Amino acid sequence: CRRSSSIQRGPFSSSSRSITCSSSTLMEPPRPPLLCVGLLLLVELLLPPPTLAESDDQACLSNLRRSLTDPNSSLRNWTRANFAAPCNGFTSYLQGVTCNNGRIYKLSLAGLALGGAISPYVSNCTNLQSLDLSSNQLSGPVPSELSALLNLAVLNLSSNRLTGPIPPQLALCAYLNVIDLHANLLSGPIPDQLGLLVRLSTFDVSYNRLEGPIPVLLANRSGLAAGLPRFNASSFIGNRDLYGYPLPPMRGKGLSVLAIVGIGLGSGLLSLVLSFTAVCIWLRVTEQAAMMTNDEGKVSHLMPDY
Repeated sequence: CRRSSSIQRGPFSSSSRSITCSSSTLMEPPRPPLLCVGLLLLVELLLPPPTLAESDDQACLSNLRRSLTDPNSSLRNWTRANFAAPCNGFTSYLQGVTCNNGRIYKLSLAGLALGGAISPYVSNCTNLQSLDLSSNQLSGPVPSELSALLNLAVLNLSSNRLTGPIPPQLALCAYLNVIDLHANLLSGPIPDQLGLLVRLSTFDVSYNRLEGPIPVLLANRSGLAAGLPRFNASSFIGNRDLYGYPLPPMRGKGLSVLAIVGIGLGSGLLSLVLSFTAVCIWLRVTEQAAMMTNDEGKVSHLMPDY
């Protein structure tokens, strides 16, 4: 703004002052110092780029590879360069990876003698519809993070060495059609929540170490609500402490081996004692009878004749 003043002298002298401001001066915001602009540009360059859907698949594959051992080098093309772009439309050059529209659609690594554990980062493959890691040597638990795979339809982890419980969170995968966990070392009960998976057509937890009752909604019993899954005994056999229809009811606890051996030894010892006692009694009775016979003879010999 610019201020000006004028003074007129005379009989009717007066003074006036005016302030003149240009409109451009009032509307223009203050300009930031060049140093601030430079710092903002530097921070923007240092920050990582926004996370894209492809980086989810990259994290899924890279972490899964780190958690696995590969004695036969079946995953030789699972490299960092391929992790950055695992899919090219419907094409993937990674062993066992099937793509659909640029995302991982299917992951099948069955029968490759893979060891190690299943990485929970598999849940980053959010478009995954089929996960098959069967017939390997995988150990450790079934990750509860698999519940984040909301599009998952097939889960096959059979014929491994997986331990721990079956995570009830799998019931959140509402599109599951297949759950195959047979021939592992899984323990604990079968979660009741799995009976609510109305799309489930294949369910196999046979030959594990599961215990407790079979959930009613998974049993092949007539009279259940229409549309709920039902499975027969072949889905549950091979679990010694699992009971309930379609398996036999809960059995009473049998005697342990030590108890059976103790009972046998006790019975034998008791029989031996009884036999020995009977022999002693028989000998004593026989001896007394003989003594009485001899005494009678002596008495008759000493008595006088009448």
